[in-house]
Amino acid sequence: MSNLFDDLKEKVVNKNKSIVFPEGLDERILSAASQLGAAGILTPILIGDKASIKQKAEETGVDVSSCNIMDPRNFPEFNLMVETFVERRKGKVTKEDAEKILLDENYFGTMLVYMNQADGLVSGAAHSTADTVRPALQIIKTKEGIKKTSGVFVMVRDDEKYVFADCAININPDAQDLAEIAVESAETGRLFDVDPRVAMLSFSTKGSAKSEETERVVEALAIAKEKNPSLVIDGEFQFDAAFVPSVAAKKAPDSEIKGDANVFIFPSLEAGNIGYKIAQRLGRFEAVGPVLQGLNKPVNDLSRGCSADDVFKLALITAAQAE
Repeated sequence: MSNLFDDLKEKVVNKNKSIVFPEGLDERILSAASQLGAAGILTPILIGDKASIKQKAEETGVDVSSCNIMDPRNFPEFNLMVETFVERRKGKVTKEDAEKILLDENYFGTMLVYMNQADGLVSGAAHSTADTVRPALQIIKTKEGIKKTSGVFVMVRDDEKYVFADCAININPDAQDLAEIAVESAETGRLFDVDPRVAMLSFSTKGSAKSEETERVVEALAIAKEKNPSLVIDGEFQFDAAFVPSVAAKKAPDSEIKGDANVFIFPSLEAGNIGYKIAQRLGRFEAVGPVLQGLNKPVNDLSRGCSADDVFKLALITAAQAE
């Protein structure tokens, strides 16, 4: 395991954090949860029928005795959860609707987080991103002042660490969205011991090209500076001007960013998704994430192609966000 995850483990071990895993019958989830629980790093909460989960664990060859197993159909506080959910949805669902909805493992698990019976949630091994994010947006909701959640990847290679955003959620962010993403990504960077130096990326550097797209990035920069005046942030930058000191000296000599940016804000989901995958596949970086940010409490989404190791790592990140 890289130093990044060793550091995260040190942050959360013995802090009594509990993480919900709605997909309690998935072999990858069971493997990771058993390791996390046995090592005393956190308390895994597996959602599903207890007998079925124990049988699946036995078949998989893992010990889930260190995990809590919760079944929505036999949850002692289910009636209270229904009432709380109806209140949270502010009349958008009836009591009868809520009783059905909360049998869904993602909704049930998210409510455990909302009701402070868990510190965070990790899902997505067998569900779509929408299945994971929708309950979080309806129940956990975004932090005050944040309109939208966003998804970052932490790119790790040896001792190098960079934050790329948004690579997972917002297809065509406006200037306000980009500003929020920039400020939140800087905070996420600090979680991973990255001292944030934020570059707002474009196909233009400091007005070398003019278009609606470049002007949106310039506007986002101004909003981000207003939101957090102490943040080291600049743009608009082509990637080389943000990352290569010699290029920065030529293209943006007066910038506070001297080719030493470590948090990169892409102008669209298309650019961000392509960018992180190029770094991952050609640059041999490990892509950690997506880590969702902007929510009141941590909920994170796995890829359906994830490994047990991916589950383990994202659970560490989620616990660290809660800490």
